[in-house]
Amino acid sequence: MQDDASDLPVRGTGPGSAPGQEGTSLPVRLDRLVDRARGYVEAASSANTRRAYAADWKHFSGWCRRAGLEILPPEPRVVGLYITACASGTADGRKKPNSVSTIERRLSSLSWNYAQRGLALDRKDRHIATVLAGIRNTHAAPPRQKEAILPEDLIAMLETLDRGTLRGLRDRAMLLVGFAGGLRRSEIVGLDVGRDQTEDGRGWIEILEKGMVVTLRGKTGWREVEIGRGSSDATCPVVALQTWLTLAKIPAGPLFRRVTGKGKAVGPDRLCDQEVAKLVKRTALAAGVRGDLSEAERALKFAGHSLRAGLASSAEVDERHVQKQLGHASAEMTRRYQRRRDRFRVNLTKAAGL
Repeated sequence: MQDDASDLPVRGTGPGSAPGQEGTSLPVRLDRLVDRARGYVEAASSANTRRAYAADWKHFSGWCRRAGLEILPPEPRVVGLYITACASGTADGRKKPNSVSTIERRLSSLSWNYAQRGLALDRKDRHIATVLAGIRNTHAAPPRQKEAILPEDLIAMLETLDRGTLRGLRDRAMLLVGFAGGLRRSEIVGLDVGRDQTEDGRGWIEILEKGMVVTLRGKTGWREVEIGRGSSDATCPVVALQTWLTLAKIPAGPLFRRVTGKGKAVGPDRLCDQEVAKLVKRTALAAGVRGDLSEAERALKFAGHSLRAGLASSAEVDERHVQKQLGHASAEMTRRYQRRRDRFRVNLTKAAGL
């Protein structure tokens, strides 16, 4: 039984031999094109997405092996039993049921992995679709939103950082740029100083007189985010970023990097996106944000998305501008980020005459 997600053949015969060439033996002279095609396949999704897809395939493969079932070809009945096991907590040895969102992600991972092998998983088959509908009806829970970091919270969080250290200057710039740009944590750490400077970069910055333009590569293509200068240097994201770049002596390459040598040197490697979530959580707790809650409750309230939610909730401008800044395809998605918007500004009850 084949159960290794990382081994997708790109040469020779069989499913997955090369995009558009399934089942065809390719001449050796096309090896370079095959390698280039594989590179484009990898570029179609982020590294985090590929890691998640690989982990989900390994999870599914392990369950099939223990159950004595084959993973190839895709069999809807097998997948239906697998997601049932995930929902009941019997898919692995941890005996912990997966959430509905995790099960849906696992299904997407299976579809992607099968597609890389030139095979199709029919998610509309009743053995999958009906079981998934039952799982949603039984186990679905309202989404747990992260707490929005509001401007007064952010200012208090900045005060917990040491302005006399490189790490403090870096963290200050990350918080201000992430908030003012409404950026995702992966977008923050994926930035380079300039265009086409690294292979793993997801965008770059351009500092102008009135602010800076952040060019980002997202799921649906490229977009530009404008970050204006603040009303004072103390809270200006552009000033914070310029200070970090100058004192860290970063002329090119990854924008936000690891600080090494007991905080006195800057390494060449970019931060991973989890560092943003840790930074937000650590500084929010240190600043006493949501001090009305217990320590354990507060620890669960904050993450990287708290910055995006904070901008969406605080910017008193036309909703369309917030939607564009956050890169949302619909206004409804933007409203999910607005924690303190006026929900009853439009009162249909009174409008109907009641």
